[in-house]
Amino acid sequence: MAKLVVLITGRVEDGHRVGEAWRDAGAPGVTFIESYGLRSLQEASRAMEVLPGLVSMFEVLRQQEETSLIVLSVTDDDSIVDTLIQAVETILGDLMLPQNGIAFVLDVARTMGVRDHGKP
Repeated sequence: MAKLVVLITGRVEDGHRVGEAWRDAGAPGVTFIESYGLRSLQEASRAMEVLPGLVSMFEVLRQQEETSLIVLSVTDDDSIVDTLIQAVETILGDLMLPQNGIAFVLDVARTMGVRDHGKP
């Protein structure tokens, strides 16, 4: 069964390093998504409000400098999943420590188009 490997981290540069390590480990493709954590948005919103409720979420996002990175990879090769998770821990450290991130693996019932994008 295919697997979706997901990492969410606020350490954006290290997240990019994880993606490169995943590629080097044989992940067929790696996707990065910039994201914003709800807690940091709420804190930014409170800091920007002149009167409660007068700041739109769009305005908060435009001003937000602190982002998170979501790193995704879908693989049909179960044998590399442990290698991908090990790369996360090697680069980010113990994920049980604050500020390092979270990672998880999900079973994917069906995939289409999963292939090594580094090969023709």
